[in-house]
Amino acid sequence: MHRPAAQFAFICAIIIHYLLASPAFAQHKLATQGNGKLVVVDKDGKVEWETPWDGVHDLHVLPNGNFLVPQGANKVVEIDRETRKVIWTYDSGTANGNAGKRVEVHAIQPLGDGRVMIAESGPGRIIEVDRDGKLLHELKLKIDHPNPHTDTRLARKLKSGNYLVCHEGDGVVREYDPTGKVVWEYAVPLFDKEPKDGHGPEGFGNKCFAAVRLPTGNTLISTGNGHSVLNVTPQKEIIWKIEQNDLPGVKLAWVTTLELLPNGYLVLGNCHAGPGQPLLVEIDPKTKKIAWKFDQFDKYGNSVSNSQILDQPGALR
Repeated sequence: MHRPAAQFAFICAIIIHYLLASPAFAQHKLATQGNGKLVVVDKDGKVEWETPWDGVHDLHVLPNGNFLVPQGANKVVEIDRETRKVIWTYDSGTANGNAGKRVEVHAIQPLGDGRVMIAESGPGRIIEVDRDGKLLHELKLKIDHPNPHTDTRLARKLKSGNYLVCHEGDGVVREYDPTGKVVWEYAVPLFDKEPKDGHGPEGFGNKCFAAVRLPTGNTLISTGNGHSVLNVTPQKEIIWKIEQNDLPGVKLAWVTTLELLPNGYLVLGNCHAGPGQPLLVEIDPKTKKIAWKFDQFDKYGNSVSNSQILDQPGALR
């Protein structure tokens, strides 16, 4: 008489085991890049659009559906969504005084009216150009340890007109006014730990990747190989953080992408974490509980450094 109950319990156990063991696919529509592919993935985790593309540290899906992405070391291009062809190019390696210089582009931002912001590592500057490549604005960056590969990671122009810039090599987030004056900076702490080489979970440092200015005036910072996210006040006090082993079943490695969704949840990128680890994680900052994981390591590999959630208008990134 207990056989039906036993069978039901057995079936439930199998289902639970399957759910826990299976990859957590997307519950958001998103754009990302990995394994030589630039893709749009739908909410069911299926590829909706893709084109061959090498690694990028920044990407933007424009209101018309086109992509604005870096190409190679120093170009910025717009890719037509329908034809998959490049329809606009700006070459930071040669334009506006950069001929003969080593230039790398790790951060870009569409500003509207055709203007594009570009952070140029090597020359150590932020520029804004129009679609004819005309230089509209330029500011020099403060860099303590200059290197074309690590001068900058993500940079964003704020609503105030200031620029929030992650200096990976310096381990510092700096805010600049339009003249290039540093008006705020935050040195990412090492928390009394020794730096250790390595891109994966075993390495450690303060190579900050992304910073998001919150409506409160605080700043969210992903610490790169610091394996963490910090919420820092204007007075430089850490009021909240998520660390490497705070999330059940997740080991944070090189924390990259930051997106604050309209519901207050936070999406973070988990790059170089290895197989069995999600590429993106959404958490409730209040409880640090996981809302969902995007785990397609088999498709996109170990170097997924930037993504954009496409079904959450108004997300901060």
